[in-house]
Amino acid sequence: MNRRNFLGSLGVGMAASMVTAAHPAPARLSAADKVAVAVMGVRSRGKDLTGFFASLPDVDIPYLCDVDSNVVAPAVKIVEQAKGKTPRVVDDIRRVLEDPSVHAIVVATPVHWHAAATVLACEAGKDVYVEKPISHNVREGQIVVETAQRHRRIVQVGSQSRSRPVTYRLIEYLQSGKIGPVHMAKVENTELRPDLGRRPDEPVPPGLNYDLWVGPAPMLPFNRNRFHRTYSWHWNYGAAEIGDNGSHWLDICRWALGVDFPKEVSGMGRKLHFTDDKQTPDTDHITYNYDNKVILWDERLWTPYGFQKSENTMIFYGTEGMVEAGRWAGGKYAFRVFDTKGELVHYEQEENEDMGILPHVRNFVDCIRTRQKPNADAETGHITATLCHLGNIVARTGRNLRFDGKTQTIVNDPEAARYLGREYRDHWSARPFRKGGA
Repeated sequence: MNRRNFLGSLGVGMAASMVTAAHPAPARLSAADKVAVAVMGVRSRGKDLTGFFASLPDVDIPYLCDVDSNVVAPAVKIVEQAKGKTPRVVDDIRRVLEDPSVHAIVVATPVHWHAAATVLACEAGKDVYVEKPISHNVREGQIVVETAQRHRRIVQVGSQSRSRPVTYRLIEYLQSGKIGPVHMAKVENTELRPDLGRRPDEPVPPGLNYDLWVGPAPMLPFNRNRFHRTYSWHWNYGAAEIGDNGSHWLDICRWALGVDFPKEVSGMGRKLHFTDDKQTPDTDHITYNYDNKVILWDERLWTPYGFQKSENTMIFYGTEGMVEAGRWAGGKYAFRVFDTKGELVHYEQEENEDMGILPHVRNFVDCIRTRQKPNADAETGHITATLCHLGNIVARTGRNLRFDGKTQTIVNDPEAARYLGREYRDHWSARPFRKGGA
């Protein structure tokens, strides 16, 4: 076992004692019981999710967890106003997981913590709502799926389109045969991103537990261009734009086409415009090949115009028509259908602007009670994240890939295959994320 690779210690061949130590599925909560949810990472997305969970009358939020004490006050206020009591604030999720009264955690951290926190929570007998992508790399996603199944945990990935009514209507329309067989789907991602410029490393700011923020990832000096929101565009912590927005749109595309792992992934990814500290591409063109279907990802983070006035658009090509789906209607999600002559023949839009988050959160809480499979379970999230990670590997290696979905391995390319996993800090690896982290 490579001691610096925590995946080896959690993968196939796990010690039998760990298997038998799995927590049993909890008894179903009664209608009168409130679900106790802790939120991990409350600066941005986590703050929003705090609000959504706090809005549910059958949910309590006893804990907020964040390594940066400078960002917790707004989330605390949300809970106080919604629930009439102040949540306990901690910086280490492991302290929360020790509390048997907590039923679930919400993981809204940087990507490099998604799988780690989910594995920890599942092993502690907690259910998990984890933001997308579910993992930093393919092997982590496999581990999350295996761990959730072994410990019989409910894991909901934050792909809220799986709970958005207009998306269900879109999928139903595409699969109805009304535009004939749909052989191709394309994502146009033109969401503008800022020029980060260049920043030097600097001392860790007061109030930040930086060692915990880095967690299992290799340690780098503190730098604001790879911290908070800017982490997305650094390979050590993020999964690039395709892992951010692609987790949503590629998920809908493969859902509509009824496909899972691709057989071939080809294309390119480069920085064509930005000269800042971003490591990840600002321009991607990735093709996912299946037996008789294709998904295309086309990304430009520097063009000040969107496809049909939508910065994130999906286009589905059938033999008898075409469907475009995006956000045109004042920010509301919609789709429109064109016939073979290019005439608009059908249009639908979402009724509200919450982007499906509230029904997605509701579905998760309901599944905690019923133990039924959630709308975006761990396996669903892992397959979609794998598409994102394979696209990143094409960008990083400059080579096309063949992928074996059964073994989830890259065929005959050891250099590319090394990006399926990563190395981890020594004190997080031998028995990953053990209590105390040492």
